[in-house]
Amino acid sequence: MWFSALYVLLAYFLGSIPTGYIIAKRLKGIDIRQHGSGNVGATNVKRVVGTKAGLATLFLDFLKGFLPVLGATLLFPKSVDPYLLIPVLSAFAAIIGHSKSIYLGFTGGKSVITSLGCIIVLEPLAALVAAIIAILIMKITRYVSLGSIIGAIMIPVFVWFNHGPVSHIVMVTLMGLYIIYLHRGNIQRLLKHQENRL
Repeated sequence: MWFSALYVLLAYFLGSIPTGYIIAKRLKGIDIRQHGSGNVGATNVKRVVGTKAGLATLFLDFLKGFLPVLGATLLFPKSVDPYLLIPVLSAFAAIIGHSKSIYLGFTGGKSVITSLGCIIVLEPLAALVAAIIAILIMKITRYVSLGSIIGAIMIPVFVWFNHGPVSHIVMVTLMGLYIIYLHRGNIQRLLKHQENRL
């Protein structure tokens, strides 16, 4: 029990690593939170620092979700964790870590790419289909936030239809609601046609 609790805590600390903040600081000597949209995610880093920096942030934010959940599935197989709770809790921890980073005073990004990294381990087909839909929406509308919101809605739908484990269904549903909550400001700007395009 103590090892599983420690592992989930470590997943939070890994998710909390502010990759976009670190990259912007190293490359331009700036606090990314004071530029562009003020977000530490890949989209704002791309706008402010450049495409390569944005892609590096994207990749590292993805790993922050992917690695702890993959590790949890290997260390806590179904024979040890029949309800698949540790991978799910590790996913939650990494996602919350990204948006409420202990290193940034419990602020952070909107957890979209970190969530994708988590879900691609737990429900790879749902994650891939939702990611493709989200990318198409971004390409068509040039709104990253809109693609992210639609993707967050679609993943639970696909997991429900695919009859995933109950723990996965609960996890992706709460994750989707959390991502939508984190995008509440973007939703208001989209409704007012004031949202920044990519």
